[in-house]
Amino acid sequence: MKLRLQNLQRIYKQLIMLVVDVLTLLLALWLAFVLRLGEAFPVEYLLESLWLFIVIPVVMLPLFVKLGLYRAVLQYIGIKVITTTFQATTILCLVVGFFMMFFRESDLPRSVLPIFWFIINIFIISSRFLFKGYLYSWDSFVNSRKQTIIYGAGNAGVQLVESLKKSSVYAPIAFIDDDITKQGTILNFLEVFPFSTIEDLIKNKDAKVLLFAVPSASTKERTQILKKLSKHPIEVKVLPSMDNIVNGVVSIDNIKHVEVGDILGRTVVSPKKDLLKRNILGKNILITGAGGSIGSELSRQIMKLSPNKVVLLDNSEFNLYNIHLELVSKGFSIDLIPSLCTVTNYHQLKKIAEMNKIDTIYHAAAYKHVPIVEMNVVSGVYNNVVGTFNVAKVADELNVKNLVLVSTDKAVRPTNVMGASKRISELVLQAFSDKSKTCFSMVRFGNVLDSAGSVVPLFRSQIKEGGPVTVTHRNITRYFMSIPEAVELVLQSGSMAKGGDVFVLDMGEPIKIIDLAYKMIHLSGLTPIDNENPDGDIRIEYTGLRPGEKLYEELLIGNDVIQSEHPRIMQAKESKLSMQEVLHCIGIIKSARKNQDEKVVKELLLKYVDGYTSEVV
Repeated sequence: MKLRLQNLQRIYKQLIMLVVDVLTLLLALWLAFVLRLGEAFPVEYLLESLWLFIVIPVVMLPLFVKLGLYRAVLQYIGIKVITTTFQATTILCLVVGFFMMFFRESDLPRSVLPIFWFIINIFIISSRFLFKGYLYSWDSFVNSRKQTIIYGAGNAGVQLVESLKKSSVYAPIAFIDDDITKQGTILNFLEVFPFSTIEDLIKNKDAKVLLFAVPSASTKERTQILKKLSKHPIEVKVLPSMDNIVNGVVSIDNIKHVEVGDILGRTVVSPKKDLLKRNILGKNILITGAGGSIGSELSRQIMKLSPNKVVLLDNSEFNLYNIHLELVSKGFSIDLIPSLCTVTNYHQLKKIAEMNKIDTIYHAAAYKHVPIVEMNVVSGVYNNVVGTFNVAKVADELNVKNLVLVSTDKAVRPTNVMGASKRISELVLQAFSDKSKTCFSMVRFGNVLDSAGSVVPLFRSQIKEGGPVTVTHRNITRYFMSIPEAVELVLQSGSMAKGGDVFVLDMGEPIKIIDLAYKMIHLSGLTPIDNENPDGDIRIEYTGLRPGEKLYEELLIGNDVIQSEHPRIMQAKESKLSMQEVLHCIGIIKSARKNQDEKVVKELLLKYVDGYTSEVV
């Protein structure tokens, strides 16, 4: 019945309200006589006043139409319906009073009109909110809204509650604030609680969402609070910093999801502007793998540093189309060229670099997914090693000023083919550096959040689908940083290079993947199923280490490391191969590709990569 009423066209809903209003007017007038005269059926007076039962609906309904009472959408009516009703009934009573005086209705009690005015206002206003309550509010509106805690009882929190009053998603139920002077007070009809009561609010008030409304908090304070919240099964959303809130006005539109980066606790060091621009400002730039996770962010940041020309190179048409479209739509007045090319095609690569007179190359193109490369050894090594050799050879032959290789922590004592191929790629650049005018360097770092194939988007997808969340091993750890921070450091590292440098980024403390899984589940407002909570929402499965996967990653092969001029960038001194050895390796890899000889490729990696073992450790 309710669903049928909800789905009626507006014209039919308006007609129903009109009929209800007519009946309500007649009932209110009759009650006014009853209350004034003290009789249930004052027949004599009612017969003498029949004209009132005709005039009142005739005058009242056009007034309601004129004042827009039937244009208001029932689902969203509010205070306006009260003022409009008062206005209409007051005009009605004045008009009827004028008629009574004009026709000298001396037998009709004048006090009937104020009684009628009082009754009809209550009836009309109540009928509107009863209809709204029945169709949209109490069960299908209020109960469907998420019980919401506001963290922060300051101006931002109070403004947010005002914004939420009309929300069909969030129903604010309480404030939480660390300020002792605010705790126990009532703000905007909500009580302010201390943080220690959050567990009770989740259990007793069925809180589902917490909105973090402290935009003035520093990054450190924000991270500490979000870390505390990640231990509780409540979906957490945040307001941006005060700098990002326009004109200090806080609204529901400002709310965003908590990202994993918000709880990792990394303090981002401001980049050195001169280092960012040194190899880019006014120069022609080539980015290989420009459509990938790192390559696309390199493209975005480089475009903001005023290069003369940027060539986006990728072998994926779809990825290349996406990044080119994105950058074009931002309206940069910079020559932007999409090149559909694989780095294993030396001749096409050289022609592109030569035609565009490239000054700096950022080489991010590679196969990076460990299990996939492990199952496709020849293709993975050929693409990563021969591709890097081709890029380096082109840079050397055309006297490109700088070439920066995006490497990985998996190149250090690798247990997988991908990591070993990246270490060979580093050795290729170091060999070229000894004889070339080009400044070759490489930047080694760990996992980046939300990169293609990384664990964070996988967990997010698994949680959204209701689980299970898959973790390879209970003790597995990884280093993490955001893609924008990693790219900023890559750009700055390349500017500090003297030739053959291996730069290592400070990744902070390693994070246990199981802890990350727990935090992401909690921040989604769910609980993991474990021994302590068998009735939780999301099951965690341990799938075992994948082929070539390590429990722990390292950033350095040896201990010979020096601090660079940037606090987050170090330089490593590591062993090299001669150009003759590099050429020998390239020849073997090309030959193995023709024969699809996996064994020869693995033997090559075992021979030339320090610490490489094909067994998982």
